[in-house]
Amino acid sequence: MHSLVFLCAQKVVSHSALLKDALSFIPKELYPVLFKAAFLDKRKESLKQLVETWPFPVLSFQRLLRKCQHCEYALIQEKPNKLCIQAVIEGVVTYLIKMLETRRPSKRKKQWLKVLDMTGLQDEGQGPESMSLWSRTVTLARACLEVSKQQNKHKRRRSKRRKSPYSKPAAPLTSPPASVDVWVDLFVNSSSYGVLKEALQVNGSNALRLRCRDFCAEELSIASTVGLLEFLDPVGVRQLDLRFKNLGLSGLRVVLMYLAKFTNLASLKLPYSNIDVRRLTVGMEGSLQYFTTQLSRLPRLKELNLGSSRLSGKLRQLLGELQNPLESLELAFCYLLPCDFAYLSQSLHVPALKKLDLRGNNLSNTLLQPFLNLLSEATSTLLHLDIMECCLLDLQLNALLPVLSRLSRLRYLGVFGNPISTTGLKNLLHCTLPLLDLRLVIYPYPVDCYADDLPWPPTASHLLNGLVDEEKFSRVRNELQQMLLSANRADAVWTTNLCRHNSLDYFSL
Repeated sequence: MHSLVFLCAQKVVSHSALLKDALSFIPKELYPVLFKAAFLDKRKESLKQLVETWPFPVLSFQRLLRKCQHCEYALIQEKPNKLCIQAVIEGVVTYLIKMLETRRPSKRKKQWLKVLDMTGLQDEGQGPESMSLWSRTVTLARACLEVSKQQNKHKRRRSKRRKSPYSKPAAPLTSPPASVDVWVDLFVNSSSYGVLKEALQVNGSNALRLRCRDFCAEELSIASTVGLLEFLDPVGVRQLDLRFKNLGLSGLRVVLMYLAKFTNLASLKLPYSNIDVRRLTVGMEGSLQYFTTQLSRLPRLKELNLGSSRLSGKLRQLLGELQNPLESLELAFCYLLPCDFAYLSQSLHVPALKKLDLRGNNLSNTLLQPFLNLLSEATSTLLHLDIMECCLLDLQLNALLPVLSRLSRLRYLGVFGNPISTTGLKNLLHCTLPLLDLRLVIYPYPVDCYADDLPWPPTASHLLNGLVDEEKFSRVRNELQQMLLSANRADAVWTTNLCRHNSLDYFSL
């Protein structure tokens, strides 16, 4: 439902030419509702005009696009429209260039736009009208370079005028007449590295400055990654996601040298780094200890992702020097040993754990009891548990159910890729029905729905590539759905779809 104010705002922003003339008469208190109406209806020109004349110091997408008294739509939770994002960026660029050209002092200086907050926009799946995080990064970087170019052009003009014998002396200006800090999440790969580095290099003196909250670099070289980390302002960075390929301990050591300055870092993700501690040389032992020391120098670290590294028997060494507990620990495909689980069960981290990702670790044999002991210590805090592809058969699942039933705050459970039967799935559903916060379960195709030639016990690869009898599975899916409806749990989503339903983000836990 829309309020009468919002309906009127939609009418106003539908005529950009009339809006331009009316903005000088419109009270500033109406700008937020006009912005949301223009964003909802994809009124690009109106958005641009609103941003150019924005009467507040801050323009925040999270505040403006959330559910409000005038409009129930939470647009911040939807895919960002490409044209709308471009319009906002163009509006800021136009505003700054006008300020450079006129250099007018303003009586309303405190009301100039100073901060554009574009954090929190969704990046789940892309369509022709949406704008990915990569595209937003490139678009903003180019906008920064355009403003820098115009700024330098005006500096040269002023310099020539000062040198003229007929011009009046003017005091040199050390800073632009107005500036805007853009808070944003950045995603960079080899194709966008060049333009982003150029934009970060001019950040210090530019009228349009990038301020990074979450930074993700994918498969860049060590030198390129370090080159960007050097230019990031560390104060506002809360997450670094550095996705290398086969970096190893020696390569990672180089990168870790630059992490100490990020004292506000809450989340560090180093997946696919291919750390292998199973056969350490003397030099590698030193690198592993250096890694541990650098982690201990991040005082606010709450999340750590070391997925796809072989950390067998080394969790105590890696995490033992941390002074504060982790709340999210991702150890997917890490070849863990019973001693690793024993350490976690007794560590300072387990009473604080909200998210635990153990995908790809074989929990079916010697790890099962240590895993159950670990879960038993986290029953009051755990919100997110991912045990996909962990070789869990019905026998192990049945042993797990009593502990699962005590995870009273659990919101997400991932068990996809485990060789579980229809009976096992029904037992799992029945056991977790009392967990009222559990809203999303990613479950596997039951093994009895596969063709008869399925090897036993099947691996995760067999389950992923095996032939599923769709008719049989359809019956099972309907039975599970009926069980949820009968228990008044229609709010819970049980699905095999890995793409449409992403796991919980640490910062939304």
